[in-house]
Amino acid sequence: MPIVQTVLGTIEPNLLGRTLTHEHIALDFEGFHCEPPTEFKSALESKISMETLGYIRQYPYSSLENVRFYDENSRDAAKKDVALYKQFGGGTIVENSSHGLKRNLDFMVDVSKSTGVHIIAGTGHYIHDVQDKKDTSLTVEQMTDIYSKEIINGVEVDGVGMVKCGFIGEVGSTYPIHDFEKRAIRATGEIQEVLGCGVSFHPGRDSAAPFEIVRLYLEAGGRADKCVMSHLDRTIFDIEQLLEFSKLGCYLQYDLFGTECSFYQLNPAVDMPSDGQRINNLIKLIEEGLCDKILMSHDIHTKHRLTSYGGHGYHHVHMNILPRMFAKGLSLEQVDQMTVTNPANWLQFNI
Repeated sequence: MPIVQTVLGTIEPNLLGRTLTHEHIALDFEGFHCEPPTEFKSALESKISMETLGYIRQYPYSSLENVRFYDENSRDAAKKDVALYKQFGGGTIVENSSHGLKRNLDFMVDVSKSTGVHIIAGTGHYIHDVQDKKDTSLTVEQMTDIYSKEIINGVEVDGVGMVKCGFIGEVGSTYPIHDFEKRAIRATGEIQEVLGCGVSFHPGRDSAAPFEIVRLYLEAGGRADKCVMSHLDRTIFDIEQLLEFSKLGCYLQYDLFGTECSFYQLNPAVDMPSDGQRINNLIKLIEEGLCDKILMSHDIHTKHRLTSYGGHGYHHVHMNILPRMFAKGLSLEQVDQMTVTNPANWLQFNI
């Protein structure tokens, strides 16, 4: 019988409910800190407040406090927002913090127990630049050993016991893809073929990156129908190119809902789309018969996107975006396909 593996144990896929497939509730994003513009340096180096929030929304990665998404303040705020997500009908959060991002399995267990939201932890490696130096020489075989053990046996967590991961992700890469990242992609494909688990990839900020990642993954033996390509709303902007990518058969994930600032600090050469543009693009994909390949999320990874800091929280998709999709003519069946059925199909496996 197919199962889904949460941090509290296995459950049947039909118990997941509405699911966010790419979130973080704690991680270290400090390595992505950007030097603030000279004129706004004072505001961006100050505490997050009503007086500084406007600057931080425009330059989110220039506030060290904002990218330190692992301290006690952010943990309290994240737990509060997961509880709100549950209150507003949310069922499951897939937590994509992998090796290199200060994954906090202890906190995932705590949040799941206290809120009643199913949380699914990921294994795998994020981009080369955030790895401990000792890990950058890992071979494909060593990586597959890590991933399989963390899924089959679990990870020992002090005071908790063994906590099992339920998918591989997010597996991160830059572009061009670093050799370490290629090994992680190949290891992901090899162990996916063995376990049948879901996997999730973070592509570099170039429209060619998703194609290259999937090529490496498929060559290693991974199944396309268990693969999620994240962040497509900031990576492939041309719908025709996105339709070409969809022919590879993986899930197409729009996971930056709630990010409404068009200035994309990590890639200033492109314009970040608005939620309205994301909705319209997904509707075009649905019209092309791809409803069974779409996933939606927020990728919350900074404090300013939590409600305690003036943000939208984890309930934004379900409370604000889905009603707008209904207003544009989508049916309940189509919305359930994207937010309930697709996540369950992606996450379930036999072990």
